[in-house]
Amino acid sequence: MEEGKSTLKRASSAPSIAQTFSPCREALFITIVCMGQFMTQTNVGVCLSNIDILGASFGVTDSGILSWFIAGYSLTVGTFILIFGRCGDLFGYRRMFLSGFIWLAIWSLVAGFSVYSNHILFILARVLRKAMIFALFGAVAPNSAVLGAVFSAVFSELAWWPWTFWTQAIVAVVCAGLGLLVVPSIHHETSPDTSTWINLFKALDAPGAFCGIGGLVLANIAWNQAPVAGWSTPYVYVLLIIGLLLIAGFFVVEFRFAEHPLIPFHAFSRDVSFVLGCIACGWGAFGTWIWYFWRFQMEYRHTSPLLGSAEFVPAAPIGIIACFVTGLLIARVRPGWIMVMSMTAFTLGNIFTAIAPVDQTYWALTFVCLLVIPWGMDMSFPAATLMLSNSVERKHQGIAASLVTTVVNYSISLSLGFAGTVEVHVNNGGKTPEDVLKGYRGALYFATGLGGFGILLSVVFTIKCYWEEHQSRAVDNAAAEETSLSTIAESQ
Repeated sequence: MEEGKSTLKRASSAPSIAQTFSPCREALFITIVCMGQFMTQTNVGVCLSNIDILGASFGVTDSGILSWFIAGYSLTVGTFILIFGRCGDLFGYRRMFLSGFIWLAIWSLVAGFSVYSNHILFILARVLRKAMIFALFGAVAPNSAVLGAVFSAVFSELAWWPWTFWTQAIVAVVCAGLGLLVVPSIHHETSPDTSTWINLFKALDAPGAFCGIGGLVLANIAWNQAPVAGWSTPYVYVLLIIGLLLIAGFFVVEFRFAEHPLIPFHAFSRDVSFVLGCIACGWGAFGTWIWYFWRFQMEYRHTSPLLGSAEFVPAAPIGIIACFVTGLLIARVRPGWIMVMSMTAFTLGNIFTAIAPVDQTYWALTFVCLLVIPWGMDMSFPAATLMLSNSVERKHQGIAASLVTTVVNYSISLSLGFAGTVEVHVNNGGKTPEDVLKGYRGALYFATGLGGFGILLSVVFTIKCYWEEHQSRAVDNAAAEETSLSTIAESQ
């Protein structure tokens, strides 16, 4: 017994991995982890400022096809994050982290070399380079997206656009090499048994992953292809039907058959649905806004990639300010109210862009919009993560954060399909610049509606929290009064 106690004492007093780092290694470790986040988020911006240059290089002018340069990227983020999170549990986070950098480097090279092929290879590279590395992070970094837009504009206008992606490949390889030196190897002590192929199959929840990923991908492709091919095209609605059936199959597998489900639905309360619904609406509105904002600036105000990137820069410092303010507010204000504010910012950003006159100066609604939108991005993610963390047990908080990231990125991709459908139904065929602009504004009004619904959901959720807290206090007061009466009765 004494030996057992001494063993426990030694274990409890053992230093954490972070405490074993030298100051130099700790600084490098933090830098490499931040670079992982930086690399993933710059990929959001590299196809914004130079989208017309990319399209001209591939001979693509159709807005519906060009939107896939963004949508395909976010689609992979939203669908693969959970399965690769499970891979990290099973095979080690260090191994997955370094593999992610190498994977990113390979497909960045392919994206650059696609200049000698066609836009299909480019979109494929954009999809595959994202699958692993984004699964390792659950935070949003708009500053990196701004920087990505700036550097892609510089390379595209002053050099050659493939160097945008080749440079990313070089940086990713360097980060992988440094990560090999400074990132420690960590495994879960309670990971499922993977000693046989059958056990590995069960531990990965392969049937659930197949149904979930396949369903989300097919449904998203259908919605994003519909504006291009039309809903009357058979393969579009066939893909949607198959996708919905696979999604239904995913829930059946997770609830009935999976020994190690990717998403432990039994551990989540109804609050999770409210939070994820708000995130889906807000970030769906953002995904639509960022695409049509750039299309409006470049097509109707004839902004060059470099000038457009320079005009986009205010989003970076405002994002930093929003992060600090949110950190202060979270300790003083209910997360629900922070979510209300973030949904309001997303909605206002879309309204300002939708109503902005073509000949209006940048310093009017456009500049104001860039001062507002970052608050939606940088307030919603931490608020949602905190709200979900408070709604689940500690052991499920990592999965809850992954769900937030999944919904954020999948909503961006899916909303582009919805917005594109709205655009082609209101632009009268897009035969004149006026009709095309009408379609753009219609898509932005759709995003405004998404943001408004997010505001409604977040307000309802906040009121619900107040009501439940009031009810809980009432029950506690009644119990305390009953106890007090019982005590008085016993004393008499």
